[in-house]
This record gives sequence, C-alpha cells and structure tokens, in this order.
Amino acid sequence: MPSDSDNKALLQQLRIDRTEAPAPASPVRRYVLPAGALVLLVLLGVGWFILGRAKALPVHVAAARALSASAGGGASVLDATGYVTARREATVSAQITGTVSAVLIEEGDHVKAGQVLGRLDDTSQRATLAQAQAQLHSAEALLKQYQVQLAQSERDVRRDEDLVQRNLVSQQAVELAHTQADTQRAQIEQAQKQIDLAAANVRAAQVQLDYCTVRAPFDGVIIAKAAQVGEIISPLSAGGGFTRTGIGTIVDMDSLEIEVDVNEAYINRVQPGQPVASVLNAYPDWKIPSHVIAIIPTADRSKATVKVRIGLDIKDDRIVPDMGVRVSFLEEAKQAASAPAPRGALVPASAIRTEGEHDVVYVLANKRAERRTVTLGGNFGDARQVLSGVAIGESVITDPPAQLKDGSAVSVAQS
Repeated sequence: MPSDSDNKALLQQLRIDRTEAPAPASPVRRYVLPAGALVLLVLLGVGWFILGRAKALPVHVAAARALSASAGGGASVLDATGYVTARREATVSAQITGTVSAVLIEEGDHVKAGQVLGRLDDTSQRATLAQAQAQLHSAEALLKQYQVQLAQSERDVRRDEDLVQRNLVSQQAVELAHTQADTQRAQIEQAQKQIDLAAANVRAAQVQLDYCTVRAPFDGVIIAKAAQVGEIISPLSAGGGFTRTGIGTIVDMDSLEIEVDVNEAYINRVQPGQPVASVLNAYPDWKIPSHVIAIIPTADRSKATVKVRIGLDIKDDRIVPDMGVRVSFLEEAKQAASAPAPRGALVPASAIRTEGEHDVVYVLANKRAERRTVTLGGNFGDARQVLSGVAIGESVITDPPAQLKDGSAVSVAQS
C-alpha cells in the first residue's frame, strides 16, 4: 500500500501548469523610446539656436579706410581746448542820455548795418531843431533886406555921380551915397555870416535829433536785448543800476573764430597758417576745417600758456559765441609726389580699446566679433592710424560694449 508521500508526489504531477511564457516584444514599442529622445534633442537644438541668436550683442560698425590727405591734412601734433569768440561784438547804445520810446529788436534777429534798433524820446531835440531852423530863416530874410537896400544905394550912387558932372549936386552928396552903399555891403556880409552860423546850429540840432535813433553799426545777430520802453539809457554808467548803457548786443557771425590757450612748453608745435581740425562740444561728430590765424605774442604768467587765434574755414549757423571746442593742430600735408603712400588704415578712435598692455580692435566677421591686437600710429582728428592688425575695408566695431569678447555673436544696430 502506497505511503502518504507517494500520494503527494503523484498529485503534484497531475497539477496543470498555468504559467505562460512572455509574449515577444512588439516592433513598434521597441522604437518608441529612441524616437522620442531624438525629437527632444532636435527641440533642444532649435531652442539653443534661437536663444543664441537672441543673445547677439547690438553694435555699431565703421569701415577702416585708407589714409590720404583728405583724412585730416596730417597727423595731430597737439590737442587743446578753447572757446568760440567774436572779433566784432558791440553793445549798441545812443550817444546821448534819454528815455527809450521804442525797442525794435528781439534776441536772434538778423540785422543789417544802419537798421533802426530803437528810438529815444526826441521832443526836446525836435524843439531845438525847429528853433535853429527859425533862426536860419530869419538870417536869410535879413540878408535879402540888405541886398535890396544895397541895390537902391548903388542906383543912388550912379545918379549922384551923373548930377555932379552937371554941377547939380555937390561932391559931398556923391561921397555920402558911396558910404551908404559900402555900409550896406558890410551888412550883407554880416548877414551871410549869421546865415552860416544859423545853418551850423541847424546841423548840430539835427545831429542831436539823429542821436535819438539807435542804428546797427554792422551786419549781425542780436544776442541780447538790454532795454525796455520807458527806461533811461546813457552812454555813461550814470545813476548806478537805474540807467541802462545800451539797447542790445549785436555780434557779427562772420567774425567768429576760436581762441585756445596752449601750454608754453608746446607752443613750438604751432605755426601761423597751420591746418587745424576743430570739434564743437555740442556736435562731437562734426569736424570743422580750420587754420591758425596768429599766435598772440605774450604769455599768461599765472597759467604758463600762450593764446592762439584759430580761423574757421566754413561758416555755419550752428556755431555761436562762447561754445566749447576741441582743436587738433595738424602736420602740414606732404606735397612731394614721390612721397611714399602712408601705411595702415584709418579707424575711428572709439573703436580702439586697451586690454592689459595691448591695444585691440574688434572686427565684424561672419556676425561675430573677432579680437585683433593692433599697432597704432598717429592721430588724424577723431581717427587713429592702425599700422597693423586691421585691413582697409574691414568693418570695425565702434564703442565696443564691456561684455564683448572674442567670438561673441553680434548684430549691427540701426543708426
């Protein structure tokens, strides 16, 4: 008889095995994960490309140009600062003291020589002129009276001389007639002198009347209106602050020039007629061609400077008195035809940056900044000569941002 253990073994063999082998993996599920990773990588690449373009630094560029005589007439040998001044500037006033009755100007008005700028009350001057004219007319009338009397006396003389020859009157009567005529001739001469005196008085009164009209002494522009109707003006500073000394101030804009103080240690670099590049502080991108007019032959002991007058080769309404200006005294341009062509290229001074011990320029190449170490030459106004490192025609970045590095992505900003 079988034992219990044998029975359990037989039952275990008769149990159905319900475990199934795993189904083979589907080909679709096998490639889903790698394809998703690929799409993710593509999206990341596109995002990196877009973000990289968005981070491009906006910059301004300028072309490196060839050196020539037009680049400024020569390299700068000396820089200085000064001011625009007017050689012809006048505070216009009347030549007499009087009350202002009319002011015909405003600041900024352009006036011509002889144009009326203002008038003073001329009541007294007109009365004086009328009195002088009346005296002149009286003297002229008296002269006519004497002339008529003389004509009568001369007829009497001729008549008496005829009667004397016929022994009808005495010789004494003829002599009396001659005396009367001579007396009237003297009266006529005196009357003529009185007319001359009266005419002089008329002219003097007319001058005093003309002094009541203030006129422009030369063509120019009004830069200050100093008086109003009702105020008293005087050619002298009478009455302290209660009396004006003029109607206004006029400047001849054609007489504008530049005055600079040059350190006496460098005055040997300046010569009359020397070309100059002038830049107004108000217009830093505008280079005005100029020249040295004269070196004032005296020095300022307190500042150790010598004053230099500089003429402007062009006239422009933007140039006004007392503007600050920077000037560069330039070398004389070489005129010899056999002179060698200048080396290097000319770039704006704002494109040069000092990094450590090197002068560098960033050049635009394939929308990226390329750092170049350069060797500098002379100054040419607001530009610098680059002897090596930059080729003519290349685009250099002006005023490079502080975060600009070699290889940085850049975009040209619109001016």
